[in-house]
Amino acid sequence: MIIDKLFNTVKEKGHVCLGLDTDLSYIPKDFLNKFSSISEGVFQFNKSIIDATLDVVACYKPQIAYYEALGLEGLIAYKKTIEYIKKKGGIAIGDIKRGDIAKTAEMYAKAHFEGDFEVDFITLNPYMGLDTIEPYIPYIKKGEKGIFVLIRTSNKGAKDIQYIDTLDNEKVYSKVGDKLNKIGENFLGQCGYSSIGGVIGCTHTEEGIMLRKKLNSTFFLIPGYGAQGGTAEDVAMYLKDGNGGVVNSSRGILLAYKKYEDGEKYFDKYAREEVIRMRDEIKLAIKNNTRG
Repeated sequence: MIIDKLFNTVKEKGHVCLGLDTDLSYIPKDFLNKFSSISEGVFQFNKSIIDATLDVVACYKPQIAYYEALGLEGLIAYKKTIEYIKKKGGIAIGDIKRGDIAKTAEMYAKAHFEGDFEVDFITLNPYMGLDTIEPYIPYIKKGEKGIFVLIRTSNKGAKDIQYIDTLDNEKVYSKVGDKLNKIGENFLGQCGYSSIGGVIGCTHTEEGIMLRKKLNSTFFLIPGYGAQGGTAEDVAMYLKDGNGGVVNSSRGILLAYKKYEDGEKYFDKYAREEVIRMRDEIKLAIKNNTRG
């Protein structure tokens, strides 16, 4: 199953999920100007980052909005990027955050689990109801696809809805997590985790240990590290026996080159160095957490 591939890749390469949220302003101008089209410039930037980091990241997560904003040129770059990740044997998470029902959701599933935009995992928003998940289940059953469903996110506005108390004194996010964990038990890999994973931000650390215990078979996609305030020590609380989650970083890696005088020339090298720094920081935090 695809979740076993991700679990084993984390074991081998570490916990970093590299977010390919490629804004044109992130690409060094001299590099971008080498190419005759925006699509080729964006793709070649992504390709350079992928080539420099493939052996030290668990997966890549292109956020589709950055590509949609560039129109057809951007979608061509998105297509070529996810194809290249697959060609190199990597794992691609299409960060699309769809959340609709019935035939519309079926079409989203077809669009992102087949054809030009096919990826290994996609992100979904369940807050319209859990019937938004159903059209993706046939793909998950086959074992080659997975989803990461928003449970508790890392933005400040998460408290507007996700933290509302239910009638039995639980938070909305907790109820959503329980329901997804239960559905996910039907799709467990050999690693003990399900191909139905959850997006759990690491910026609200007080519930980290509780969530990890409750959602025992849910693999986590963890945003919020770095710029949003989450630390490696926070991340460690969302993992179990050193696995069970990947930690996303986008701008922190893509723009690492800006700290250096020769950064624009060696943006891929500095991206790799930032990935290794992040990977090792998380590994150390897990080790210290285990000792504690």
